[in-house]
This record gives sequence, C-alpha cells and structure tokens, in this order.
Amino acid sequence: MKKAFTMLELVFVIVIVGILSYFVSSSFQRNPLREAADQVVSHIRYTQHLAMMDDKFDPNDATWYEKRWQIRFPHTTILGEVIHYYEVFRDENKQGNSNLNEEAVDPLTGKTIGDGVTAVAAIPDDSLVNLTKKYGITAVNGTCVIGGAYRTIAFDNIGRPYLDVYTGPYSNILLANDCNITLVNPDGNVTITVTKETGYTYISAQNY
Repeated sequence: MKKAFTMLELVFVIVIVGILSYFVSSSFQRNPLREAADQVVSHIRYTQHLAMMDDKFDPNDATWYEKRWQIRFPHTTILGEVIHYYEVFRDENKQGNSNLNEEAVDPLTGKTIGDGVTAVAAIPDDSLVNLTKKYGITAVNGTCVIGGAYRTIAFDNIGRPYLDVYTGPYSNILLANDCNITLVNPDGNVTITVTKETGYTYISAQNY
C-alpha cells in the first residue's frame, strides 16, 4: 500500500521551507557598513604588508621614517557634501600628502588606494576609497582620527604600528595603546582596532 503525507506533515514542511527561505534571503542582503569595515581592515593589513616589503630605512637620512607606508583617513567637502575617504601611500617627498605616484594600487582592482590625483577635492564618486559615496559613511571617528590634523597609521619593516601626526614633521613613536577607527552610517557603526606592538587589525565592535 502506497503511503501519502498527511496534511499536518505538509503544513510542517511548508513552514520549515518558509523559515529557511527567510534566513537565506536575509544572508544575501547587502550590509554596506560591514562591507566598508571589511575593506578598510583589508587595506590596513595591506599597508602593513607593503611596509614590511619596502623598508624605508636610510642611514644617511635622519628623517627617513617620514617615507614609511601609511594609511590616513581625511575628509573633504565637494559641492557642500562632506566626503570621508582614506588613502594608502608612502610619503617619498615628505610633504604630508600623497601624490598619484606615491599611492598604493589595490592588487584586486588595479585602482589606486587614494584620491588618485594630486588635488584632494577631485576625488571621484566611484573611487575605491570614497567611503561616503560607496558605503554611505557619514563620519569616521576614533583614537586614530583627528579632525584638522593629518593623523596616519604607519608601519615599520617588522609590521609594528606608529601613530604619525603630520602638523609639521612626522613623529616616530610606536603606538602606546590600541588604535580604534569607528565608521558611522545611518544604520549604525563598526569599530576597527589596530593593536599596539603587532599591528594586528580586526573588527572589535559592531552596532547595526
């Protein structure tokens, strides 16, 4: 005799399929805030890698450390809108800003990890690092970011992090405390931590 499903069993299966479908569809929804944090973490780690591969030590240059690979989180105003972005560069000319030939190139996309031009105000909307246009970031806060000063995280040839504040000459002081960077958008915020001594970078808090 052939057995058939009862109505109760069919209803139960439909309910289970519905629940599974909900969770599967939810997992495919974009989370721009988390995407931004993942990208920034990746590029901080890449900055550390570049610094370890490209040691800038020069015994004949007393301020050689100013040329180190670093990542910085500036902002600018374009047509009345505040644009938050970041850039990865080596400051070969020691001028506290990145020229196009000093910026790192993302190995996956081939795009520069910076504004891509000499003039900061010209950063395009589709730039890899335009956090405001790409991910809706409205603020970048934390102990690694200071408004009005060029604060950067630099790394040495063994990957140790330095907190450089360019308001004149760079400093050459190792991080004394873990460094936090908080990305904010209308959905919440995510905090990225760069640990002292090792420079290990990870997402330490998220609220969305």
